Amino acid sequence: MQSDGMQDEPSAMAPLDPAHATVLRMRTGLIFLVLALAAAIADLGPLRLTPIPAGLALGLVLLAGVAATLIFPGRRYRAWGYREGGDEIEIKRGRLIRVRTIVAYGRVQHIDVAQGPIQRAFGLGTLILHTAGTHGASVPLPGLAYGDAERMRDRIRARIRQDLV
Repeated sequence: MQSDGMQDEPSAMAPLDPAHATVLRMRTGLIFLVLALAAAIADLGPLRLTPIPAGLALGLVLLAGVAATLIFPGRRYRAWGYREGGDEIEIKRGRLIRVRTIVAYGRVQHIDVAQGPIQRAFGLGTLILHTAGTHGASVPLPGLAYGDAERMRDRIRARIRQDLV
């Protein structure tokens, strides 16, 4: 049953840009690179005062980093989706904790398109819808091609203006 113009089947959700999975892998890899550096420093200093074999901490961090970089970003990427409706946008995310956010265009106060350095390298951006209120007042939709994010921002802005007339 459809009461709000949205469909319930997940297959109707649009996926994020495939390059977003690479961005997620790079972010995860960078985090583990910092952790590996910390493990290497600990291995040269404080861990030498313990019976832990040399290189074990670094090896474990590198192993966990490779596994996390190969597995988790793809799962996170596939957990996201969105659907534009006539008067609202639906965004879903999460595997363990699933979040489904529906933002009525009439509640949107302003819209940003943000782009970090890794996203910029891949031509991606994040659409951020700012709504009235405090809880959930900023709703991000990452992993969009930058041009698509700008066009979506313009479509939503046009719908908001249309509602004001």
